[in-house]
Order: sequence, then structure tokens, then C-alpha cells
Amino acid sequence: MPKEIIQKLINKFIPDPEIIKRHKNLQFLGDKLHEPNLWHLNRRSIALAFAVGLFCAWIPTPTQMAIAAAGAIYFRANLPISVALVWITNPITMPPLFYFAYEVGLWFMNQPAGTDESGFSVSNIFSGLSNIWQPFLVGCFIMGIVSSAVGYFGLQYYWKYHITKKWEERKAKRLAKHD
Repeated sequence: MPKEIIQKLINKFIPDPEIIKRHKNLQFLGDKLHEPNLWHLNRRSIALAFAVGLFCAWIPTPTQMAIAAAGAIYFRANLPISVALVWITNPITMPPLFYFAYEVGLWFMNQPAGTDESGFSVSNIFSGLSNIWQPFLVGCFIMGIVSSAVGYFGLQYYWKYHITKKWEERKAKRLAKHD
């Protein structure tokens, strides 16, 4: 994808940092929003944004975006990308991903899956929650750590590969010019 198209997409979907910095509800953050890495697209800030955003995507709470924003500010990661990556777990993808996290938690805790077939009722749902919350949270934590590490190191590798490839292409062009 040409660089101009990527820049247009970023400008279309990511709000202007100056507007965010001046927003009255965010003034309590003070100068923390003026950190350049929160807004720049460089290898460090993007890789950290992937780590923060992917970890926060596995937090089973409606405040995922706020937690991702706080994490981005703390780690000086790209703020918009950190918050956007939380939407990997959206209302459509959340059930299968969180069920997978529950299964990972069961496996990690070496517990069998519950097989209570007493029917659907509110009391059965709440009694069932007492059996699933621990493996579910353990699975979410494990998936958060794994996703975060894969996102961080994967992006570091991809960025380095892409830059090396561009350098080799430039070198080949220069050598071809001199021949």
C-alpha cells in the first residue's frame, strides 16, 4: 500500500492530537498527553502499542479502552493504536475468544470442564459463574500475556525486516545504476 494511502487512512480515523490535548475532560492528565511517542508512528511506540492494546483486549471489562489508554500513557506507546487494538474483542468476537480463554484456563489449571445440564435459569447461571470465573480469568491473563508478547516481538521483527528489505532494494538500485 502506498505511503500516501496509509497516511490518509490514519488521518481519517485517528483524531488530531492537538484537539485531544486541549479537550477539557482530559486536562487532568496535564503534560502527559504531550509525550511525542503517544502520537508518532515509530518502531518503539507502535510495538509498545501492540503490546498494550493486545493485552488489554483480553481484560473482560467494559473499561478496556480506558485501561489501554492509561497503559499507553504509562509505557509511552502510541495512544490511538493501543486503544484501537482493544476492539479485537468486540461484541462479535468476544464470545469465541473468551470461551477459548476459558478453555486455556481450564487446561492451565488442570481442571475438567463443568457439565451441569440442569437447564437454563438465572439461578443456574449465577451458580455456574462460581465454577468458571477462576479458569476464565487465568485464561484471559495467559492469552493477554501471549498476545502482548507476540504483538510486540512480531511487530519488532516485521519492522526490522521491512526496513532491511528497503535498504537492500536501495542498494540494489544504486549498484544497478553504476553498472
